[in-house]
Amino acid sequence: MAQLPKLAVFDLDYTLWPFWVDTNVDPPFHKSSDGTVRDSRGQIIRLYPEVPEVLERFRGLGVPIAAASRTGETKAANQLLELFDFVRYFVHREIYPGSKVAHFERLQQKTGVPFSQMIFFDDEKRNIVDVSKLGTEWCYLHSCPEWNESSNPNSGIRDICKGPSWTLRSNPVDEPHLRHTTERNQEGIFRCICKLLKCIHV
Repeated sequence: MAQLPKLAVFDLDYTLWPFWVDTNVDPPFHKSSDGTVRDSRGQIIRLYPEVPEVLERFRGLGVPIAAASRTGETKAANQLLELFDFVRYFVHREIYPGSKVAHFERLQQKTGVPFSQMIFFDDEKRNIVDVSKLGTEWCYLHSCPEWNESSNPNSGIRDICKGPSWTLRSNPVDEPHLRHTTERNQEGIFRCICKLLKCIHV
């Protein structure tokens, strides 16, 4: 059995949910009587469907979870985490603009977990490039920003995962230290992660 990471760090926009919280929706948010989360215009706010299962799986494995987002809508992002009842999963939340190197340095200071024992999930290559230089394992989630209410939130999504014991990849990355042999799988954004977890915990 391969070693589990000591900390799983998730981006928010186009990682947990298929939109930018500072652009595509209108805070503040609220939960309707039917349990749906809506923005100020009444638009339903949706997650990627596998998100709750994946977060629960990490918690079941005893892997702490943190958020690292560079959105300027800090209040709105935190409100969504609360409305979706995700605060019970996230032991730390670093949500503010700027390079995610700062987010990870603060997480390292707070948790004492070495960068090499963290795994990072993000949809933006610039963040993967910056954080990977710290020695952090990573999963590049290349998402489709053209998602809308009428489209499948899993469409156009590819995954690249890099870690000590897994190789679930589908798109190459330009930077030499992030370039790997790829597979032509068509997995959804979190189907890759579910497979990853099965690989490292049997």
